[in-house]
Amino acid sequence: MMEARKNRRRRLPMLALALTLALPAAVRAGKPVDYRDGSAHLRGYLAGENLSGRRPAVLIVHQWMGLTDYEKGRADQIAHSLGYVAFAADIYGVGHRPKDQKQAGQFAAKYEADRPLYDGRVLAALKVLRGLPNVDPSRVAVIGYCFGGAGALDMARINAPVRGVVTFHGFLTTVDPARGPIHPRILILHGAADPYVNHAAVVAVERELDRVHAHYRVVLYPGAVHAFTQPSAGNDPSKGVAYNPKADRESWRAMRRFLARIFGRA
Repeated sequence: MMEARKNRRRRLPMLALALTLALPAAVRAGKPVDYRDGSAHLRGYLAGENLSGRRPAVLIVHQWMGLTDYEKGRADQIAHSLGYVAFAADIYGVGHRPKDQKQAGQFAAKYEADRPLYDGRVLAALKVLRGLPNVDPSRVAVIGYCFGGAGALDMARINAPVRGVVTFHGFLTTVDPARGPIHPRILILHGAADPYVNHAAVVAVERELDRVHAHYRVVLYPGAVHAFTQPSAGNDPSKGVAYNPKADRESWRAMRRFLARIFGRA
């Protein structure tokens, strides 16, 4: 069930976004937050703690290298530009950071195969975010990048207490597909030329979501490969991983409109 809806296009302040993502950790406006999932010691990143009133909030689930300055920059951008409280989750835990991409693949595979463990880590972060005094717990969304897209989608599959989820070049397959109605809205933002999460994976998740009558939308960005929102991915699409400025801008606009709708701000 593909959503076909036209939306007003708003201009994203990309210079502000670039500057926010480039800020060194020492001058970021947010702060680290320690929390737990059972015996696991986790350390996320909170932006927007000082926003007044009861605000909508966004949980960010990181890519396979773990919680990095990239996700912290996105949290800052969400808080500063959109006015939502943002919390970047830590799935792997304190002291557990991949040293390279090979180890990142091993870390990610562990959680991809053990979805109760993965979902529990996302839910632990969601509990922290929903419990903050300036967060409206009835207006929360989850977004995820690459590996984090799997965690975001799972929050829809298990009907976590969120209004919607967004994936950016996310891992779309699962060992535990949805079996019943899905209540959160879903936005999948994906590279049309992604060789790692390819067209077959997109079709498979569409069929899964159709079976349970989910309300979802898939947006494919022509020429974009995996990790198209991440400047650190480089600029060589032939490698299958590359930054695509146009897809980055357009996907951020799509997310912003989606959040405004589900939070009642459109």
